[in-house]
Amino acid sequence: MRFNGSATYVATEDLNLAVNAAITLQRPLLVKGEPGTGKTKLAEEVAAALGLPLLEWHIKSTTKAQQGLYEYDAVSRLRDSQLGDPRVHDIANYIVRGMLWQAFTSETPVVLLIDEIDKADIEFPNDLLRELDRMEFFVYETRELVRARHRPIVFITSNNEKELPDAFLRRCFFHYIRFPDKETMERIVDVHFPGIKKMLLREALEVFFEVREVPGLKKKPSTSELLDWLKLLLAEDIPPEALRSKDRKTIVPPLHGALLKNEQDVHLFERLVFMARQNR
Repeated sequence: MRFNGSATYVATEDLNLAVNAAITLQRPLLVKGEPGTGKTKLAEEVAAALGLPLLEWHIKSTTKAQQGLYEYDAVSRLRDSQLGDPRVHDIANYIVRGMLWQAFTSETPVVLLIDEIDKADIEFPNDLLRELDRMEFFVYETRELVRARHRPIVFITSNNEKELPDAFLRRCFFHYIRFPDKETMERIVDVHFPGIKKMLLREALEVFFEVREVPGLKKKPSTSELLDWLKLLLAEDIPPEALRSKDRKTIVPPLHGALLKNEQDVHLFERLVFMARQNR
């Protein structure tokens, strides 16, 4: 199985190499990069391109590693016992299978996405080391050993909110998705808006990358935010002339709320524009 990009996802050559290396090594692919650079989307596109089912485990701050294996629903069993339900005599009826269990027992290979692993407790990655290494785990309630029928293709995303343990990193193939340059960004936009006018795209990209370069921004606009902005520009029929200026630093981009997502950045940008006007 090899991934060579898809019609709906622009993958650079080094990203394709990373995906295929992880598949060959049978190791999880740990993907880092700025939010909005397509880390989660990558797993979806690989699954679609290879014709494999996709299982998604989205991690929250309260997520525990055990939930990926299974959970014992003691509350439901207690309720059923009070109602006299005969199901209570078999504890297996109250074992809820997690995403890893589903991936291990699937009749066909699957793509398993463990999304934003750095949101969880620092011990979360270490708690999955054995299971991801050996592709098996033990269910104590039923005395059952669950072994993987097929090794899943595992994608793990991180936004770098926390450092991941060295022992966990050793078991992964790592790739950092660099922010796209203008040429790559044009290809990405072309996938989503194939009929966009070149003049509008050129002006929009100039403004977008200039906004990203503003010093002191708390959150730089991402690829997904550029796509949202372009969608609005097209919907409102904003002409390229509205984005063009001899001195771009003296104009606020129309619909800039799609690019700047917190009040500090909006105030900073407006202040810089005001200062640029004052100095003209």
